[in-house]
Amino acid sequence: MDKEQYQEYVKQVTPAHSTGLNVVRAFLTGGLICTAAQGISQFFQTAGGLEKESASAWTLLTLILISVILTGLNLYPSIVKFGGAGALVPITGFANSVASPAIEYQKEGQVFGIGCKIFTIAGPVILFGTLTSWVLGILYWLFQSM
Repeated sequence: MDKEQYQEYVKQVTPAHSTGLNVVRAFLTGGLICTAAQGISQFFQTAGGLEKESASAWTLLTLILISVILTGLNLYPSIVKFGGAGALVPITGFANSVASPAIEYQKEGQVFGIGCKIFTIAGPVILFGTLTSWVLGILYWLFQSM
């Protein structure tokens, strides 16, 4: 296979993406997740009688639980495939990124499977999120002291 044939083959097998359609799907998916979160929060405030801060904490826990259950039932990957960043950016996407490796590597055992692999995807997010917050905190402190 020469270079031109290979390039033609790559064009044939590479899926075409529509940026506009992807943006709309992400917006709709993220919007539905946020709307559901707002509904859950309102439920905890009205039916549960919780204050706003407590209802927010319970809402986060509920969203994480729903995400992990959907990941375990292999439904969340379909949501991500449709919604892209709209499903990956909220807390539900983070829960999915922790639960997926745990489910995938459970056959290797509690320690070497789940324990070693659970933060395979989420680990860099935690690391660089923490590092960025430290750097920004130091910059903020420096600018405030000037």
